[in-house]
Amino acid sequence: MAIKLALLKSGEQVITDAKELLIDDKVCGYYFIKPHKVRLNRPIVLTEDDEVNPDSVEVTLSPWILISKDEEMGVTADWVVTMVEPIDDVREMYLEKTNGETGKDSSTN
Repeated sequence: MAIKLALLKSGEQVITDAKELLIDDKVCGYYFIKPHKVRLNRPIVLTEDDEVNPDSVEVTLSPWILISKDEEMGVTADWVVTMVEPIDDVREMYLEKTNGETGKDSSTN
């Protein structure tokens, strides 16, 4: 696969280099490589008119499981609600944070 944003049953959003785990040609799970939890914050940003800009969002990334040395984690397919393409800015932030060493990103080949 490639760099994806996964929404989990827990409500967490995780950005990761995801690879499908197949058994008999059926997806039964995913390997998340260097997964990072995506946290959205809404900072208060005032415009020149002293109005709050409701469209501004601050994104922070942190390792998904902070106290693990593992960089590759298995997740069962039933825990993944959906997987989508992250916006370019978040994708670039993830690549910078992981030093672009998430394995081969198939979307760039």
